[in-house]
Amino acid sequence: MVLTDKESHYFYTNDGVKLHYLDKGEGEGEAIVMLPSWSQSVEQYHHQIAFFSQHYRTIALDMRGHGRSELAKYGYKVYRLAKDLDELLVHLSLVNVALLGHGLGAAVILCYWDLFGSHKVNKLILVESVAAMVSNPEWDPQQVADYGPLVDPNSAMDIYNTVYGNQGNNYKAMLLSHEISSKMSKKEKQWLIQNSFNFPGKYAAELIYNHFHQDWRDVISRINVSTLIVAGRASPISVSSQEWLHKQIKGSQLVIFDEDEGGNHFMFIEGADKFNRLVDEFMKST
Repeated sequence: MVLTDKESHYFYTNDGVKLHYLDKGEGEGEAIVMLPSWSQSVEQYHHQIAFFSQHYRTIALDMRGHGRSELAKYGYKVYRLAKDLDELLVHLSLVNVALLGHGLGAAVILCYWDLFGSHKVNKLILVESVAAMVSNPEWDPQQVADYGPLVDPNSAMDIYNTVYGNQGNNYKAMLLSHEISSKMSKKEKQWLIQNSFNFPGKYAAELIYNHFHQDWRDVISRINVSTLIVAGRASPISVSSQEWLHKQIKGSQLVIFDEDEGGNHFMFIEGADKFNRLVDEFMKST
């Protein structure tokens, strides 16, 4: 994906970090603001940018340290990324926007909601999001199924140390291989893996550790705007956790991509046509 000077922009946060964002389709319909996942960049949404910008003002933010944004030496915490998002909306004087986030990007949106509420937002699109990433040994099997943790406390520390150390890129490649199905082209898979290597291990470790140790259960139950929940049946994210999210968010929509539809962690790439139509219908119907 090639970004033109007209589409690619920068702004400075209140703590002095230069962040990159894409802005395409300006002035054409509602605005969709997209946040990529951990160690990825706005280019992961290349199918969405091409489609959405025909109908909506399409904005995608490279979180600090990611993509073309500055590799700051600080701020790799979910709440700081939520503050960065708010500063982008203020910078662009945006209101009544739809926020779309994938994985970590969805967690940033939940944190944004907790901090800033619905003042600037009227729609949420949560892709592959869970209420809690780390399991509590005291939770019963039903709670584990509902909240969707992916690791236990010891594994969270092990992953931090692995990503921080000299095996960090190997871990990223292994993780992505488990999150991608055979429907993704070899070229696209290799791009995702190489792209993840651009976020250095020290900062990637700090961010994933902080991401692991968030609990969004009381935030999820307070969401009161139109919300679309999207997940993949073949993804490491459990379907039961998505059904729990759906029950907690009044009036939300839940769509699960089957495996033959590209229904793994990156269904917006592997099942891009369906994903784009789905979001377009959601935007028009709410």
